[in-house]
Amino acid sequence: MSVEFDEGAEVHVSNGPRADAPPAEAAPAPGRAAGAVHAARLLLVALWLGGAVFFSFAVAPSAFAVLPTRDLAGALVARTLSIVNVGGALVGLLLLATLPVGRARVRRFALWAEAVALAVVAAAAAAGHWLIAARMRDLRAQMGAPIDTLAAADPLRVAFNDLHGYSVAALSAGMLAGVAALLLISRRGRGSSKQKAEGRRQ
Repeated sequence: MSVEFDEGAEVHVSNGPRADAPPAEAAPAPGRAAGAVHAARLLLVALWLGGAVFFSFAVAPSAFAVLPTRDLAGALVARTLSIVNVGGALVGLLLLATLPVGRARVRRFALWAEAVALAVVAAAAAAGHWLIAARMRDLRAQMGAPIDTLAAADPLRVAFNDLHGYSVAALSAGMLAGVAALLLISRRGRGSSKQKAEGRRQ
């Protein structure tokens, strides 16, 4: 509020800021940190999902098609799969830990769906590495010879093939959950951008 006196003793009262007052500094956007976290979460899940898809449709088939023995191909695939699975477990847990960031702008159902998808990614990847792959390594050690030299009805070979099927199923479940998480996280970002745009118009 400002009071001004003219020569004619007239008083002018103004409730607004004076024209010659210095402009106020703009406050930093409160959602800038949340936006950075959202971008990082989206990048992480996209990178893991892309790596898992590349492994499934490029690395594994190429290894068995190019390498001279199935043992070498299996060793390469097992090593690469361990990276994918450990990465999936870590990414899933990290994204679950950062799930509350910006949750005020997200519907409860979408938040729970994202949490379930990320939990499936982490659980499937962890089971694939620390349960299934670990048991497969133990069976290989017990075989003492290349798996192709064992009879098809050999109990060790049968158990190994069953575990291989479980490994494929676990990775497939993790990838499907990763797709769902990617879509949900991306949709959360679009919703936040829309709300910010509406706030600026008002």
